[in-house]
Amino acid sequence: MASKVMDLIYWKDTERTGMVLTGLVVVLLSLFQLSIISVVSSLSLATVCFTIAMRIYYKILHVLNWADGEHPFKKYLDLEIGLSGEQAEQCMQKVIVMTMSAADTLKKLLFVSNLVDSLKFLVLVYLATFLGKLCNGLTVFIIGVIAIFSLPLFYKQRQEQVDSFLAKTQANIDNVKDILQRLLQGGGPTPDPTPGGAKPKSQ
Repeated sequence: MASKVMDLIYWKDTERTGMVLTGLVVVLLSLFQLSIISVVSSLSLATVCFTIAMRIYYKILHVLNWADGEHPFKKYLDLEIGLSGEQAEQCMQKVIVMTMSAADTLKKLLFVSNLVDSLKFLVLVYLATFLGKLCNGLTVFIIGVIAIFSLPLFYKQRQEQVDSFLAKTQANIDNVKDILQRLLQGGGPTPDPTPGGAKPKSQ
């Protein structure tokens, strides 16, 4: 299942990925005008009408001896989508661990376990308020879907340039964090702006 999702994200089958991406974007855009109940019910109605029509069509072909009478959606009916008891237990354990970890992290951020982390969280939430004024959650979700189907492929094609840019950005961020840490600890010499710091002078 995971390999199929990765094939979609990396456009291994261009036609299938295009259909999936177009369908997702159309459904999400329709939510701007219609309620989620209307969208889900309309999609379900269209799907059932199509599958019933195909089932009747294949039945007619079988009666006329123009087909072998095989169910047109047999490969979908044969798909195994259930979970064993052990798999379900593992999934629940992962969900519980992730939930507790998120709650613990949020607790530390809100009650200032680490001042720098809480300040970063403050800036992030402050920027989120501006994002909320510019667009709603559905717009962000649509952008996220498009990004999922475009950024991994872009990174794969231009990995060296992206890695170089990220390394420079991370070096600058580390320098800023170092400066903030020194200020919070009562000051100190300004760190060298070059990645890795200044090298000692030879005597």
